[in-house]
Amino acid sequence: MPDVTVVVGAYEAMPYLVRCLESVETQTIGADRIEIVAVDDGSTDGTGEYLEEFAARSKVPTRVIRQKNSGGPSGPRNVGLGLARGRYVFFLDADDYFGDEALERMVTMADRAGTDVVLGKVVGVNRGAPKSMWGATKERVDVYNSKVIYTLSAQKLFRRELLERLSLRFDENLKTGEDALFTMEAYLRGAGVSVISNYVCYYLVGRDDGKHVTKSGTYVWRFDSMRAMMELIHRIEPAGPKRDFLMVRPFTVGTLQQFGPVVLKDSEEVRRHKMELAAPLMETYWTDGVARLIKVPERLRLACVAQGRMDLLIEIVRYVKAKTVPDVVKSRDGRKLYLAYPHFRDKSARLADSNYEVTVPDWHDGKRIEPPKAVAPRPSFSRRVVGRMRRDARRWKKRLNAG
Repeated sequence: MPDVTVVVGAYEAMPYLVRCLESVETQTIGADRIEIVAVDDGSTDGTGEYLEEFAARSKVPTRVIRQKNSGGPSGPRNVGLGLARGRYVFFLDADDYFGDEALERMVTMADRAGTDVVLGKVVGVNRGAPKSMWGATKERVDVYNSKVIYTLSAQKLFRRELLERLSLRFDENLKTGEDALFTMEAYLRGAGVSVISNYVCYYLVGRDDGKHVTKSGTYVWRFDSMRAMMELIHRIEPAGPKRDFLMVRPFTVGTLQQFGPVVLKDSEEVRRHKMELAAPLMETYWTDGVARLIKVPERLRLACVAQGRMDLLIEIVRYVKAKTVPDVVKSRDGRKLYLAYPHFRDKSARLADSNYEVTVPDWHDGKRIEPPKAVAPRPSFSRRVVGRMRRDARRWKKRLNAG
C-alpha cells in the first residue's frame, strides 16, 4: 500500500502536464511510497498519449484511465479516488506542480498530528493564490478561529480512510465550487486540520491561454455553488456562533462577488435575475449573527440584497467604488460606532442602524478602527444597597472574630 495516491485529472493539459508529472517523480518521499492515478478526460491535444508514455517509463507506479469528456473536474477526480490505494490522497491539477519535499512534509505532518487534512503552502505562478492562512505552521488549527475556510480548493492531502468512511465524493452536478463543498465537509467532519507554512508545497499555475477552470462559468452556476455550501454548513453545524462564523464565507466569497462592481455593468434583466436567485438564500440563511461578523460596507450591500433593493445597492456600490469616506457617528452613550454610508438613518430606505454599526475591526480613511469595548451596565440602586450591606456585614464579622 503506497502512502499517497496522487490523483491527476487532465484535460487539454499539454504542455503543462510535463512539469506536473516531473514534480511527482522528484518527490523526496520516494517513488516506492506513492502512486499516480491519471484520468484523461477526453483530451485531443496529446494529453492521453503523454500519460501512457509516462506510465510506461516512470518509476512511480502510474495507472492511466482515458474516458469521454465529463464536462468538469469532478468526474475525473471521483474516478481517480475510486481507484486510489494510498493511505492519503492528493488531488493534483495537471496545470500545477509540487515543491520537491511537499508529499514527504505533508505525510509526516498528518502522521505526527493525527489530522485528516493537511494544507501545504500554495503560491501562484502567473496568477493569484490565497495568502491569509499561511501565517504559521501548525499541527492542528481551529477551523472556527482561523483562515483555513478561505482556502477550499481540492489541492490538499486528505486521509483516504476519512473519505471512504464518509463516502465523500465531488458533486458532479455542480459546475463550479464542487471542490469547496468537498473540502469544507472534510474540514468539519474530519479529525482535524494541519497547516504547513514554512515550505512551498504547491505551485498554482495560471495558463498562458487563460483556460483555467476557475475563470469559466456563469453567475447561475455560482448561485448553485453558494446554495450547496450554505445547505452543507446548516446540515453539519448546529445554530450558534460557530455556524455564524462558517456562514460568513459563502456570503462574502460567494454572494458579495455577484453584487459588487459587476452589477454596474449588468443588464437590468441580469440584475433582476440575480435578485431572484439570492432571495431564498437571504431569507433562509442571512441572520443578525452572521451580519455582525461582516464589515459595514459589505454587510450593507448584503442588507440591500436581503431587502431586494437593487436601487440602494447600486448607489452604495458606486459610493464605495468612488472611495468616498463616510462620516463616523457615535451613539449618545458612546457604546456604538457607526459608519454613515448612504441612507444612514433615512427612514424611507428602511435600512436599520445595525447595518451601519462597526462590530468587527474595519478600515476608515486608511486607519484601522475597532468597535467600542462593551461597558458593563451600572448596577441598579437596590443592587448597590444590597452589595453595601453585604460588605458591611463581612467587615463586622471579621472584627468580632478578631475580638
